[in-house]
This record gives sequence, structure tokens and C-alpha cells, in this order.
Amino acid sequence: MRAQRLIDAAKRTPLPEGTYAIGAGLLVAGISAYGFQILAARQLSETEYAALNGLWAIVFIVAPGFFQPLEQEVSRALAHRNARGIGGGPLVKRAALLGGILAATVGVIALALSPKLVDELFHDETLLLVALLVAIAAYYSAHITRGTLSGNGRFGPYGLMHGAEGTLRFAACLVLFTAGIGSPWLYGLVLALPPFGAIAVALRGQRNLVTPGPAAPYSELSTALGWLLLGSVLAQALSYASFLAANLLATPAEKDSVGRFITGLFIARIPILLFQAVQAALLPKLAGLAGAGMHDDFKAGMRKLVVIVLGLGVLGTVGGATVGPFAGELLFGKEKFILEHRDLALLAAGSGGFILALTLAQGLIALRGYAQAAVAWMVGIAGFVIVTALGDDLFLRVELGFAVGSAIASGVMAVMLTARMRRGVPDDAVGELVETIGHEPLEI
Repeated sequence: MRAQRLIDAAKRTPLPEGTYAIGAGLLVAGISAYGFQILAARQLSETEYAALNGLWAIVFIVAPGFFQPLEQEVSRALAHRNARGIGGGPLVKRAALLGGILAATVGVIALALSPKLVDELFHDETLLLVALLVAIAAYYSAHITRGTLSGNGRFGPYGLMHGAEGTLRFAACLVLFTAGIGSPWLYGLVLALPPFGAIAVALRGQRNLVTPGPAAPYSELSTALGWLLLGSVLAQALSYASFLAANLLATPAEKDSVGRFITGLFIARIPILLFQAVQAALLPKLAGLAGAGMHDDFKAGMRKLVVIVLGLGVLGTVGGATVGPFAGELLFGKEKFILEHRDLALLAAGSGGFILALTLAQGLIALRGYAQAAVAWMVGIAGFVIVTALGDDLFLRVELGFAVGSAIASGVMAVMLTARMRRGVPDDAVGELVETIGHEPLEI
């Protein structure tokens, strides 16, 4: 059986092919993202920095939300074709057309909402809207390329794409910083353009990625792509909900402080960076642990994942409550960092809960629980909205909302995943979990 062969391979091989390349790429991308944020925070005013991060939040809700599920489905379907000796060119073209429609739709919606975006999130920096449209096109192209690379087993170039994107972004930001340029829209372009450069770097020397083959119907990508897209967008929305809500709820007198709130959010999200750095190297091994049967393998792997994620969450919360303010002042400067121990502890707790929900969502998706995962994210966002609406302290209400919303989402995920595992694990579910976690790392 295919799943058993995958598990046996996981036993014999310390790590799946491409693990180190993907892990290294993610680590470089994560560190360079912090470098970009630190330089931008030190160069821009509070309001300009808040505007730039309004763009950052929208981009990293839309890009992973809409395009990463498509990337994962391209990778899965293309690998399946390659295993049968069937060319995947028509499949990639079909996915590119579908992704193009999604990108165009998102772009039209962004233009329709542009007055609200410019006023509430971009703080009247109109040119950031141009950067948003460029970013949509760039990440659409990047995710289709990643899916094509991983589906063909080109995991070295796949990891290189992650690392090249972050490196190019940080290098361009460093040029602006060194030159003393303080135009937020230029920093917005530095955020938006690097995926194009990363594509060029990763595709250099690659051959036979798109080969002739039979026609590909939309159903070959996935019959549950709609649920996957919905769940992915909702997950990313919850990830940035505290910052978005702080922007929308801030009074005119509080607008400047929102730019300094985002620096605390990035400090609290360090556990997510750690999760990205280790998950490609650790989770495939855990998912493929030997046991009496596939059901036991799956449960043992998920239990170990949960323990590790909970440990990261606790570590992050303790770190936020103790050394968090010191780290924030060291990285971003005392004048740009205003959050206290309580703020960072709550934000770190929310980040820990969010990572746990993501981990459990992977298990649900492996068990075909696409709709259940999306519903859990909906309930988590509803919890965030309710908690945030009850308070009057701007930062405290969004921090509590994030912590509670993430906890609710992970709790609902846990209940639904437990129920599905009790009904039995399909023969190929463990194999899909190994493939998904090993070759399709989560983007946060």
C-alpha cells in the first residue's frame, strides 16, 4: 500500500528529500523578514510604519490565504501525474488560469475597497495600493512556481525560492535605509517585488518542469479547493486580526501608537518563526513514526506535534512576559517600542494558540476534514470579534481577542480531529500527512 511504503521510507530515511533545503530557506526568509521590519521601523515615522504594515498584513492574508492552497494542490496533483509517468503541463496551465482568475478577482476587490484601505490601513499613503496590486501578481506567480517545483521533486530550488525572496527584500531595504530614504511606498515595493526575483533565481537551470500530457479538468486539482481556500484565508485573517482591529478601532489620537503596536506583535510572533524553522526538519519524522498500525502512527505523531507546539507556546508566553520588552527595545529602539510585559505575554499566548490550531488543521485536512477546519477558523474569528467588542482599552482588547480566538480555534480543531480519528484513519491519510508536512511547509 502506498501509505505504508511512505511510512517505511520515513523509518529508513532520517528526513524526507528536500527537508534541509526547505528548512534553510524558511529560516533565511524568517530572519530576513525581521531584518526588514527592524530597518523600516527605525527609518519611518510611527504613522508611516503603521501604513507599511497595513500593507504587510493584507499581503500576508491574501497571498498565503488564496494561493498557498492552490500551490499545495498543484504539488499533489503534479506529483501524482509524475508517479504515473504522465506529463503535467496541462495541469500547471489549468492551475495558472485558476490562480490568475483568483488574483484578478482579489485585485478588483482591492480597487473597489481602495478608499477604505487607504484611509484605515494605509494612513492616506495612496501609493501603497499600487504596491498591493504588484504583490498580488507577484505572489500568485510565486505560489504557482513553488507548486510546480515541489510537484516535480525540485525541493532544492523550492527552498531557494524562500531564501532568495527574503534575502532580496532585506538587501533592497538595507539600500533604502542606508540612503536615508523614508518613503513608505518604496518600502512597499520592496515588500511586493522580491517574489519575482526569487522566481528567476529558483528557475535558473531548471528543465522539463512543464511537460506535455493529457488534459486536466478542474476536479483534478481538488474537489474541496473552495473549503481549503476559505480555511486558509480565515487562518491568515486570525493571525493578523489584532493588528487589523487595532487600526480600525484606534481613535485619531491613537493612530500613531498603532505603528508601535506592530513591533510588539512581531516580537510575540518569534515562536511562529521558530516553528517555521524546525517544522520542516522535525515534523516529517514524527508523522512517520512506527507503530502497531496506521491509526496508531497517526495518533502518536499528532500527540507529539501537539506537545511540541504547546511547549513552543509556553516558551513564547514566558519569554514575552519576562524578556519581551527588553528584546523589543533592543531590536526596534526604545522610542518605537511601547508594549509592556502583559501585552507581549498575551500576544505570545495568542501566537502559541494559533500555531496549535494550524497543526491540528493539518491533521483534519489529512483526514479530509476540509469543511471542519474552515468552520473551526470561523468560530475562532467569531470569538476574537466578541472579546474585542467587550473592552475599551485599545491594545488590551485586541490582545485578549487574539489569545481567546486562537484558543477557541485550536479547541474546536482538537474536538473535531479527535472525533474523526475515532471513526478510523483512511489508509492513505498518514501518507498524505507525511507529504503535506514534509514538502509543503506552512507559511505564516
